[in-house]
Amino acid sequence: MADSPMSRYDKPAQRPRLNIRDVARAGKIYSLAVDRFPGMPLFPGHPPFQVLTYRSPQGIRVSGAQPWGPANEVRLGYMCEYVLATSHSGAHIDALAHMTIGEDDHWFCGAAATHLGDSGPTAGDATAIPPIWARGVLFDVPRHRGVPCLGRGEPVSADELKTIAREAGLELGQGDVALVRTGYLSHWPDQAKLEAHRGPGPDLSAARWFAECGVIACGSDTETFEVQPAPAHDRGKPSNPQPVHTLLLIEKGIYIMESLYLEELARDGVSEFLFVALPVKIRGATGSMMDPIAVI
Repeated sequence: MADSPMSRYDKPAQRPRLNIRDVARAGKIYSLAVDRFPGMPLFPGHPPFQVLTYRSPQGIRVSGAQPWGPANEVRLGYMCEYVLATSHSGAHIDALAHMTIGEDDHWFCGAAATHLGDSGPTAGDATAIPPIWARGVLFDVPRHRGVPCLGRGEPVSADELKTIAREAGLELGQGDVALVRTGYLSHWPDQAKLEAHRGPGPDLSAARWFAECGVIACGSDTETFEVQPAPAHDRGKPSNPQPVHTLLLIEKGIYIMESLYLEELARDGVSEFLFVALPVKIRGATGSMMDPIAVI
């Protein structure tokens, strides 16, 4: 976790930084997730989301199954299903073991040779992701730029995020959750429009600023969080296609959340709120689907 002091900069008329008890007064709840369904848009490197029926009333009768034993004269039935999906489907949080680097394939708290078994990583998996109950800060980049949605592969820099915070009189600090809206999910679930706007997000300077501020997690409404493809000046030598994930997840141990639905917060001009997310504890999983909320 980043241990540098809170970032500070001059702001006119800066209001006091509120704690999590102060940011949730009206009791209004915003869902920060879209629905998941077979064929839903996903990052191209992930397997498709599937819902497969395992038991149905008709199937039970045809097969002659007796899940409760004999004597079912009322024709009681039930339905249950398999959900086959990556833990990175829809709104989700990356476990620290999600990304590796180097010849030893290491991550923030482990390495493949010693912590990767046939059932996934044994260190930094989804069981290690804590429940999140923290002050959230929204950076509405399209609103700042006066556009409905950022263009394909447009970067968001630290300087722009600082300007947005300064103009809102907000300060990002230790233990906060930083969320960046690009407008990408305003096109959900239109595949063609999503593809046309794929890949905007924070660049490496923004990630460094988040780490300096001491956030516990950051997220966005895109499938990759960081700008893709990475700008040439961020890739370094040897070339790194995801320098933001490398810095936050692997080097700093700061959680990354993706595909968060931020449109309603933006519509209502909400920039500060209580952020709540409860990851599912699955051993060996490299992330967790979740349905986070914002409370004002």
